[in-house]
Amino acid sequence: MAIYRFRVSFEDYDDIIREIDIKSTQTFEDLHHAIHKSTGYNPEQSSSFYVSNDQWIKGDEIAYLPTQRKLDRGITQMTGTKLNRFIDDPHQKFYYTYNFDRPFDFHVELVKILDLEPGKEYPSLSKSVGEAPKAIVPTIAPAGTGEEPDDLDFLLNDDDFEPEETDDLAVEDEDLGVGMSHHTEEGEGEEEKDEFMDEFSDNENYDSDDYGNNNKDDY
Repeated sequence: MAIYRFRVSFEDYDDIIREIDIKSTQTFEDLHHAIHKSTGYNPEQSSSFYVSNDQWIKGDEIAYLPTQRKLDRGITQMTGTKLNRFIDDPHQKFYYTYNFDRPFDFHVELVKILDLEPGKEYPSLSKSVGEAPKAIVPTIAPAGTGEEPDDLDFLLNDDDFEPEETDDLAVEDEDLGVGMSHHTEEGEGEEEKDEFMDEFSDNENYDSDDYGNNNKDDY
């Protein structure tokens, strides 16, 4: 019996690697669980393998916990589907998406075909490099509690949000600021004018004719 060694790497963290040895007759569900035993993630999330070419272009899908829509289409499921059914190339590749709600994408490549080691338990982890990034899984409240998931708190808080009345503030600013400035300038102008007129009228020696005559005599 052949043993497949798959190299599994995160698409966005290609320096984090796992190598998993698994029997050719084991299933995609077995590989799915083996990957998340090595990452520490909860395997009970909707996920899919896709048969892929060298450019990681997705082909046929093999799903775990598929949606009803996929089931209605007759999607191939990981449960009960043996790996060797989709291995046509000694370097066969699979594009793998874990947890469609908060997805991580992986490149899964067959790198070696080995002989079975008697007494060894499969699947087994043969190599582990790097720590898997933290998976964020939404918190689901128990049915019937009426509570919402923690991740939706920001949506609930939107109900309490009261936008600032910017138009009223602008009007208040205009009344208290711009309007006041305008009235103050007018008032200051009138005040200056009144002071000038008072000074003008208080000058008892001023006479326009005398002023003109005095200028003539001077010249």
